Amino acid sequence: MNPTNSQSRAITIAILAMGGEGGGVLADWLVDLAEHNGFVAQTTSVPGVAQRTGATVYYLEMFAKTSIPEGRQPVFALSPFPGQVDIVLASELMEAGRALQRGLVNPQHTTLITSSHRVYAMKERIAMGDGRMDSDKLLAGAKAAAHQFIAADFSAMAENFGSLIGPALYGALAASGQLPFTRQQFEETIQRGGIGVASSLQAFAAAFNEAQRQLGASPSDSLNQSDDKAQTKQARVGPRLQAMAHRIQTEFRPAAHATLLAGIARLSDYQSETYATLYLDRLVPLTQNAPINDLGDEIVAEAARHLALWMSYEDTVRVADLKIRRSRFDRVSQEVKQSTEQLLDINEFLHPRLEEIADTLPAALGRWLLQTRWARQLVGRFTQQGRIVKTTSLRGYLLLYVIASLRVTRPYSLRYGVEQQRINAWLNSITGLLKTNDKLALQLIRAQQLVKGYGDTHSRGWRNFQRLMTALPQFQNEPDAAIKLQQLQKIALSDDSEQELLTSLKAQGLLHAI
Repeated sequence: MNPTNSQSRAITIAILAMGGEGGGVLADWLVDLAEHNGFVAQTTSVPGVAQRTGATVYYLEMFAKTSIPEGRQPVFALSPFPGQVDIVLASELMEAGRALQRGLVNPQHTTLITSSHRVYAMKERIAMGDGRMDSDKLLAGAKAAAHQFIAADFSAMAENFGSLIGPALYGALAASGQLPFTRQQFEETIQRGGIGVASSLQAFAAAFNEAQRQLGASPSDSLNQSDDKAQTKQARVGPRLQAMAHRIQTEFRPAAHATLLAGIARLSDYQSETYATLYLDRLVPLTQNAPINDLGDEIVAEAARHLALWMSYEDTVRVADLKIRRSRFDRVSQEVKQSTEQLLDINEFLHPRLEEIADTLPAALGRWLLQTRWARQLVGRFTQQGRIVKTTSLRGYLLLYVIASLRVTRPYSLRYGVEQQRINAWLNSITGLLKTNDKLALQLIRAQQLVKGYGDTHSRGWRNFQRLMTALPQFQNEPDAAIKLQQLQKIALSDDSEQELLTSLKAQGLLHAI
């Protein structure tokens, strides 16, 4: 849009932002920008049900005063009309996807400006498997749907200057040339606001420069930028793990090196270097039996990932350990933007079940607790309801510290013994299948994602995994066995009630094996 005051219709802008991101401030800036530079403007907002079930949509229309006939006033709409929005600003990539879904983006004239970072929706977080939307597909779809497309991690850009994302999106909008105002006029609006001016102007400038770079670059540059950054990241380990890192370089396939390095770092942090060594030892037979081709490389890499996840299963010790780490306190402090004059309290809701308490105890004592009725009833009195623990208080912190310190006794616990038996059985099944059906072996590796989480989530996932393992011998010699296992796994991941999997197994004549 050229910077001219001649127009026949209102300029329409939609802003999709979550709570606390400054979407309202951004809308106010645009109204102020318009009214101080010869336009009349109106903004409305439609709040979502919650932050991730629907962000607030701020809608703005502006009309040049010089184009208004004498004695008449423009009539502004209260909400965006599909296909008639000139500019869409999205504070997060999924919100850009929502704008596409609503039909707000028109390939003939809409400029779409979005941050490329993700704030995962609740649906993505609670999925039994990997419920994340594919960011690359979202970016490609957004680019194809818009007349002009600008995407960058504006959130990180704003955080670098202690700002909200709003000023960064404002800067990208200024650089797009789609509003008839100069950069100076945009910046004057921020200055008139009088709050956080310095940081906002810095975020504005950084985003302005990035948007200009993209508009002068080849069309594929903005889409490939995130991939290039990801490829430059290299897994690193500390000096205590150098011997294991050398072993990985010499004994394992290059395709799995990055995953294996991340695996030994995770398991050393979870338990010890000895535990990480056990991780590598377990993968050696599988590596030796995997075929020497691309499928074999994928099998080794996937096994390395899923084995590391299973060996670092979540128990009460792990949960307590993660909740009292300095990095967690620092992260929460940064998220709430705590100042030096403010005090921060963190309240954790904990509800360990009787089974989880027994799992943490030495194996013999844990089995005794589960098998002794009066002991179960006694402990059950204290586990019927959850409790709130304030980890920022000395008492709450010490309580979780004591639980976390039980890491040294974990190898003797009831849960540890059970999990190691399960892992060994799974690995033996994979190694056996490598001799007869490589694709089925790979799918069995991936089936491990059913075994995840804590408490009821873990129990439900383990039951589904057991059902698949029990049914597997009934169809593993069929030509489409890998596809069948994959389909059953998807069914198990899609239904928390477990009924769909049971129904499917029954329909295929496999329920009698369970």
